[in-house]
Amino acid sequence: MITFDSPVETVFGGAPKKVAKVKEQLGLVTVGDLLRHFPRTYLKVGELTQVGDLEKGQQLTIVGRVADTQVRTYRDRRTGRTAYRVEVVVETDGPALRLTYFAQHKGLAGHHESRHRPGTLGVFLGRADVFNGRWQLTNPTMVPLETTAPTTQRDEAGRVAVAGLRDLFPVYPATAGVESWDLQAAVGFALSVVEAPEDPLPEDLRERRGLVGLREAFSRVHQPDSYGDVQRGLGRFRFDEALVTQVVLARRRAALRAVAAAPRTGVAPDGTRGGLLEAFDARLPFELTAGQVQVGEEIAADLAADHPMNRLLQGEVGSGKTLVALRAMLRVVDSGGQAVLLAPTEVLAQQHHRSLSRMLGDLAQPGMLGGADEATGVRLLTGSMGVAQRRPALLDIASGEAGIVVGTHALLEDTVSFADLGLVVVDEQHRFGVEQRAALTSKAATPPHVLVMTATPIPRTVAMTVFGDLETSVLAELPAGRAPIQSTVVPLADAPRWYDRVWERVREEVSRGHQAYVVCPRITDGDAEQGESDAVDLDAEGEALAPPTEQPAAVETTTAQLAEGPLAGLRVAALHGKLPAEEKDRVMRSYAAGEIDVLVATTVIEVGVDVPNATTMVLLDADRFGVSQLHQLRGRVGRGGLPGLCLLVSRAQVGTPARDRLDAVAATTDGFELSRVDLEQRREGDVLGASQSGFRSSLRNLRVLRDEKTIVAAREEALALLETDPALRGLPQVGAAADELEASANASFLEKS
Repeated sequence: MITFDSPVETVFGGAPKKVAKVKEQLGLVTVGDLLRHFPRTYLKVGELTQVGDLEKGQQLTIVGRVADTQVRTYRDRRTGRTAYRVEVVVETDGPALRLTYFAQHKGLAGHHESRHRPGTLGVFLGRADVFNGRWQLTNPTMVPLETTAPTTQRDEAGRVAVAGLRDLFPVYPATAGVESWDLQAAVGFALSVVEAPEDPLPEDLRERRGLVGLREAFSRVHQPDSYGDVQRGLGRFRFDEALVTQVVLARRRAALRAVAAAPRTGVAPDGTRGGLLEAFDARLPFELTAGQVQVGEEIAADLAADHPMNRLLQGEVGSGKTLVALRAMLRVVDSGGQAVLLAPTEVLAQQHHRSLSRMLGDLAQPGMLGGADEATGVRLLTGSMGVAQRRPALLDIASGEAGIVVGTHALLEDTVSFADLGLVVVDEQHRFGVEQRAALTSKAATPPHVLVMTATPIPRTVAMTVFGDLETSVLAELPAGRAPIQSTVVPLADAPRWYDRVWERVREEVSRGHQAYVVCPRITDGDAEQGESDAVDLDAEGEALAPPTEQPAAVETTTAQLAEGPLAGLRVAALHGKLPAEEKDRVMRSYAAGEIDVLVATTVIEVGVDVPNATTMVLLDADRFGVSQLHQLRGRVGRGGLPGLCLLVSRAQVGTPARDRLDAVAATTDGFELSRVDLEQRREGDVLGASQSGFRSSLRNLRVLRDEKTIVAAREEALALLETDPALRGLPQVGAAADELEASANASFLEKS
């Protein structure tokens, strides 16, 4: 008896070499693995494939009809014997393709000739190339399609149709030595003999959600009669995946709610009220936005609960997330606890420390002349600080004198201890792993509340799928005073003279008393690109395209070229991650003070940097950055009530994915709209940080934009199932799949590591 757990060789039949490649290269070990190896596309057998603009080297799999076959002889130079060359012309709905088969003896030539008789319909695979001015398929392979009516005609749309055939031909992801049809044959045999497991979903759920049964789903995906069959089959598997994912996340939410935490209501354990938050609000020179008020109330309610807050705060660039986080930290300090702001880089940690201290003013000067009575200490801790700087910081943190602590990974070290850690705020959370956050939260006597922030807007279904164990707050409203930003693509490929105009515009802005940023992908020539390298372009199959060959701009080279050339006479300085911490801090302070006109930097200025006088952002080789990075970088200007200008300089040609990305950024400043563009271009696994990167999502069949309705339905079902049967005893297969996902490497994807 063959089951889903049977070895894959049981359905491949005496082909040990193929089986070895199937296991090693494709990772298909069992029959179940094989059946879950779905086709990557389908060819409509009833019509010749439309072949559009061909490119040399392009891998083709098409339905075609043999138009002509000729057998020719030639003298083999190696053996001196007569050899045979079988030349075939294949008709497509587009240009004809030539195939050539070489044979050392007449019998093999006759075999190729008989398989390629004129009128024969087949699936042809090979690599497109040009020989003597004609397109051909090199290294061709052909599978004949049976037909009693090989004649062709044109349908109403003008396509070449083949009478008598209506089926779809599945094309599988394959590997060297294992063709798509090898897999197709094995799958077909498996479906005819395998004993399918019991359907994990009850019949009432399937009927409620319009889902086909498990066995029918496999048949519809692998042996469809129509594209509707394919969608019905795939719809079932997408729901299964969404349901298991949502069960895992719902379990985590329940587990978090079951953990005890100290409520932080603004009242200290001894019953006294700190008054710090009240004093801060009274000093604010502006009104909070409606969104900031609403999110503040949501966070306050979470902090007052007796279980840990786990909330995701996302919002537009410049929407005031830091202010919302600071008010939450002050509430915790008023409750007798401490709050930590964890930043991914020293530049960002230093910027946050300066920003929080500036916003608090005398409230950040405890025990000092001019300090407020309610004041609390705000301490910075980074890895580059010397012993003399670290010692007083560590003492204030351990004693509780520092109510607010800002730092980098240095906060995770064993030498760091807290008096009463009550709140952990993680900025740009996708740059921190599970273990890192756990190392910080473990320093608390009781589980602390956690607020994670991202300035990269996340589509609703991503938040539900990837961050589904967190409650989500959104800040979409920009505070008063944020000026519009004009974004323009500077296409060097089409208008190279515009490059000079870029620097003229920079000089004009500086002459008005403003400042500018120039961002480069690299630090030095030949150096690795900076940032998250999230601008990888994919082909139709999701594979990475070759990167551009030109050397991208580098900070050190560009700084010298600008200072000596188009920006001569201006105060130009460089900033990048390899500078000593003290130098980085000095440069940022000088720039913030207006002592530098133009700052040439890498993406270290991507988030958290707030210089109101900066009005211009020039992004060199902008196509090297992803949509979210471009949006983040652009958000560094227009912050002081002055109109912003963002110039996206690129060599990318019109019509390429890179140029499309830049045009999308130039067309809108709506970060939520751009997040969908980003997700569509790069897929889920690469959008949320380096640890989720890779050109294929960890989700096998599910796509969080396309399958929004499926995810919402699965979430509803997961909550209902766990409410009536928390252990899922009635659905053991779903429970087992959730357990496996929890324990697998995919869990790190779900954990936002």
